[in-house]
Amino acid sequence: MAKFIPLIVTDIHRTTADAIAVRLKPVDGSTLPFTQGQYLTFRTEIDGTEIRRAYSISAGVTDQTLEVGIKRVKGGAFSNWAHDNLKPGDMIEALSPMGAFHTPLSPDRAKHYLGFAIGSGITPILSILRSVLAVEPHSRFTLIYANRAARDVMFREELEDLKNEHLTRLNIVHILKNDPQGIDLFTGRIDAEKLDQMFKIWVPVRSADAAFICGPEPAMEVIAERLQAHGMPKDAIKYELFASAQPGQLPQRAIADDKATGTKATIILDGTAQAIDMAAGETVLDAALRAGLDAPYACKAGVCSTCMCTVREGAAEMLTNHALEDYEVARGVVLSCQAVPTGDEITVEYLDH
Repeated sequence: MAKFIPLIVTDIHRTTADAIAVRLKPVDGSTLPFTQGQYLTFRTEIDGTEIRRAYSISAGVTDQTLEVGIKRVKGGAFSNWAHDNLKPGDMIEALSPMGAFHTPLSPDRAKHYLGFAIGSGITPILSILRSVLAVEPHSRFTLIYANRAARDVMFREELEDLKNEHLTRLNIVHILKNDPQGIDLFTGRIDAEKLDQMFKIWVPVRSADAAFICGPEPAMEVIAERLQAHGMPKDAIKYELFASAQPGQLPQRAIADDKATGTKATIILDGTAQAIDMAAGETVLDAALRAGLDAPYACKAGVCSTCMCTVREGAAEMLTNHALEDYEVARGVVLSCQAVPTGDEITVEYLDH
């Protein structure tokens, strides 16, 4: 089971007017290993309430540091706290790195990777890009990065430095919604027509081995669909969704057995089983937390995979799933923050990340 690790903030620098890059290291001075494209789940207390938020690592696997990009979000408790209070020398806790937004790297490979980032979706893409350039010296990377305007481009200087260092291996295409760039194709919003033109002129999809997409769900769906239309296999496309729960909306409810007024649940955490009485419509995670279990979670929106567990007995329906692959669901894996039992009894076991 993933455990919280104390980290020290070593540096904070501003990448745009409303985004910062935060560098960290374990308090014992060691190096925390991670895989490119993974994320950290931070935990802090704000006004007496524990807050957890997941942020993608932007550093490369050979950089000997941890780095995350945090964009200030209107009404965002953690992002505003981090911008207003976090400083070098502070200690903050984070779960060990998690996430499957990556493919294996090998120094003897010569591949062509595509990356599509929208706004703050650049953070995990930057980690993958940095790692590919460092670990696979014969591979190439093409990045398509969309923002509202040039002033909103996170990590712009870092990207320019990487481009200058790897002139023949890194190609970066900026698409700016509001800033004219002299080429209509690179101005405006990403849509199917723009992607079709780009894939015909600038980005040879059939020569690419894998694509990584990170941004809002509707845009990611369009990009993935056009990639497949231009010849990329579906299983070569990896997604990382940037989203959050929508405060103010009533929670959805699963379609459970009408006669069930509750569920007898057995929750296995770190090898220890605990029996819990669940209320009708209650999620597995909410029940575990109510019972005092230290169950892992981050977004509570079905976006990350921090809270995933396996249904050993019984069945559950997920309200939302933006993190698990079809094959994982077929094996009985669920997101506990979204999983509502559909019968009288259920046994789930939290996975060891």
